[in-house]
Amino acid sequence: MSAFKRIFGQDTKYYDLLEAGAVEARNSAAVLARMVPGLETEPSTDPLPEMSLCRRKHKRITPLEREDIEALSTALYKITKNVEKIAERLTIAPNRANSSRILRQLGMLERATVVVETMVRQLRPKNHGEQIKDQYDALQMVEGDADKLINDQLRELYHGETDARVVVFWKDVYEMFEKAIDRCRDAGYVVFHVALKYS
Repeated sequence: MSAFKRIFGQDTKYYDLLEAGAVEARNSAAVLARMVPGLETEPSTDPLPEMSLCRRKHKRITPLEREDIEALSTALYKITKNVEKIAERLTIAPNRANSSRILRQLGMLERATVVVETMVRQLRPKNHGEQIKDQYDALQMVEGDADKLINDQLRELYHGETDARVVVFWKDVYEMFEKAIDRCRDAGYVVFHVALKYS
């Protein structure tokens, strides 16, 4: 029996709880993706209650006794919390905000949450180490691309926009997206670390 199997035993509730946390992280990014196109018009519904629900669902995950599993639960919660902050900030966007400014970051965030969910699901099978490593490499690539993208976005913002309020607003939003993607990388690192430790 592997050490990882001994930690979880025959009870699958720990896997279920962690996978539920990863699903809520992905769901929060999906809610944000549905919200963004409405920035340029009056939104028909307020997305924040649905966003808060994702965070509250994750928060109900019982803290686990094992430090590695608790670290992963915390890392997953931070993703949903950061995505909710982005949604809150976007609700105060300047009139007729151009959502095309953030579509690439949004796509990267969605990809990152899908990879994190996949990695967490791969903890359940016995032979998961190689697959998790491949997913972690993919996650690091997304995070590296996001770092390059924010530099391009800021360069364009600083050289093209004259309204200081608009510049400050978009700068903050860009940085919040980058932080959310970093949180995905952090969660992926915990999964990768746990997989290495117990394989």
